[in-house]
Amino acid sequence: MSSILSANALNTNTMISISKIPKGLFWLFGVLLTLSGCATSQESAVSSPDGKIRINLADEGPGLSYQLNWNRQEVIAASELSIFPERQAKVMDIDITEVNEKWNPVWGQFSEVINHYKELTISLDYEGIPATLYVRAYDKGVAFRFEVAAVPEKSKPSFFMEYGLSQTDQFFMPAGEREPIGPIEVGSLSKMDSVELAWKMPLVIETHQQQFMSFLESDLVSAPGFGVIKFGFDKQSGQLMANNPFSSAEKKLITPWRVILMEEELGDLVTNTLPLNVAAPCQIEDPSWIKPGKTLWDWRVHGYESPDGFTYGIDTESYLRFIDFAAEKEIEYFLIDDSWYTDVAPDSIVFSAKLDVEKVSSYAEEKGVSLLLYYDRRKGNYGDDALFPYYQSLGMKGIKYGFMGTNVPFTREAIRLSAESNLLIDFHDSPVPFTGISRTYPNAVTREYCHAQQDSRRAFTPIAFIKMALINAIQGPLDMNNGIFDISGVNAGGREKGPLKLNSLLTTATGETARTLIVFSGLVCIPDAPEAYEAKSDLFEFIQKLPVGKWDESKILQAEMGEYITTARRHGQEWFIGSVHNEGGVLDIAMDFLAEGQNYTVTYYEDTEETDCKTNPEAYRVRKGSLKKGAIVRAKIASGGGHCMWIRPEHTAGQGER
Repeated sequence: MSSILSANALNTNTMISISKIPKGLFWLFGVLLTLSGCATSQESAVSSPDGKIRINLADEGPGLSYQLNWNRQEVIAASELSIFPERQAKVMDIDITEVNEKWNPVWGQFSEVINHYKELTISLDYEGIPATLYVRAYDKGVAFRFEVAAVPEKSKPSFFMEYGLSQTDQFFMPAGEREPIGPIEVGSLSKMDSVELAWKMPLVIETHQQQFMSFLESDLVSAPGFGVIKFGFDKQSGQLMANNPFSSAEKKLITPWRVILMEEELGDLVTNTLPLNVAAPCQIEDPSWIKPGKTLWDWRVHGYESPDGFTYGIDTESYLRFIDFAAEKEIEYFLIDDSWYTDVAPDSIVFSAKLDVEKVSSYAEEKGVSLLLYYDRRKGNYGDDALFPYYQSLGMKGIKYGFMGTNVPFTREAIRLSAESNLLIDFHDSPVPFTGISRTYPNAVTREYCHAQQDSRRAFTPIAFIKMALINAIQGPLDMNNGIFDISGVNAGGREKGPLKLNSLLTTATGETARTLIVFSGLVCIPDAPEAYEAKSDLFEFIQKLPVGKWDESKILQAEMGEYITTARRHGQEWFIGSVHNEGGVLDIAMDFLAEGQNYTVTYYEDTEETDCKTNPEAYRVRKGSLKKGAIVRAKIASGGGHCMWIRPEHTAGQGER
């Protein structure tokens, strides 16, 4: 096997490790290896910039393997990694480079992202088929990608990867619209009668060393021929694995990035920027038209009777009311959901007789409110090439696409075509989890990769919300539709599309408010009636002030799976903090992140002593106070409830606050 090191591999930022050599002969063997250019086996390694993470790769045995160390402890034992699992791999050349740069998202959890990594490039030979493996080591995780310039006919490329976990490690994963699965101990899988779990990404691993990892992929949009990552369990090896076959007529192959996030604290997985860093840069030449924000939504309001006797439905008058409220409260968008049309044929959509779309669109434009419009492919196929320009011609600023399925090529094309028509796109109903897409195509603002509030006509439990906020949210923005204020009305069956079981929506008004901040999205969809928000206008203030998607900094201050989470996000000098608790209790929130020497005004939005998610969900209080760096806020939270804070420097309080 050739062992040629490139000139770049000799610079000061490079680490080449050949660990199959006795320590006393390491230097001598290295000289001989350089002179002879051949050896029977070779192990290459790359470490993260801070040196805490180290990946070792070797080509001995049945194929290429990798092993992962973290803080000098093995977290993944030697595991197979291949693009041609049926062929032997040989290392032909290795090269290491270091990149340290910054970039600015169009919108996101951060206004600036640091992209600092060391990359090991390995030229491979799979029994006559050249391939390249890229291995990136970040301070908070690692990523792997293969490229093949020319895939031979009758070869069977497949991105195969094992994860050599300890048998006592535990994992969690999403379960579609149901409560996420876990914890499951890895060692217990081989003892189960059936391990045919509905595997979904991301997996969240709690190691036996009380550290946290997440397995997922990123930049699938740049990898034609590959479907969504398919996890599973190999009984023979006793390990988790992922195997994705390549299916394309194209000769060139590039895989998505297989990502392993690594954090000391569970909540930090949600704000880890590695998946964005490995995603392709923005493909939209001028993305200035892309505006994240909040949206009112009609679907869950149908059947609601307002205090003045008006009943909301799918009609012009209802939509004008929504637009008036959005304009008054500076809510950027109004989303019109299903049944605004009755029939679809190629180049033809028949509007509902009760709805004047042109009048609604003109009125929204006059009021400065942008419209988003739903499309359900099951009702007929208008023609995708024509659909997005047609929506644009109606004056729409975005499309909510329902029931398109997990078809990756179809979804990829829909994102591209919507961008060409300057439309935001929100995918619903078990969508493709295109992790990293908000960097590449920032018009893809959110997706229902979760259980949306009351969707599938099942109520939402506090424990399910917290698990989804810590698991499903790792793959990217979520459209969860939090923010119900008329909880008692929903529980009493006062909506056409409420939960099937009465009194099954377990939450509090303050908890709903906190959820709109905790779950990150480029489009925060709030599902209640304008009158419900107006009746609690002092509490609604927190949602109204949120600068959605325009965050400079985001932190998960504390979290425990299924129990509680506290999220803090900064915009300029202002901080917004939201907490929820499953069983209820007191969370101590340290204000260590505030600026030194600055006095802050804080508005608290809180549960009361009488608040209870089952018996008194709408009790809350709003009060003001002051804070400084180092203070400890003792947030008292009811069962299933929440706590919010809006913090801003004293000198800006009352001066044109948003």
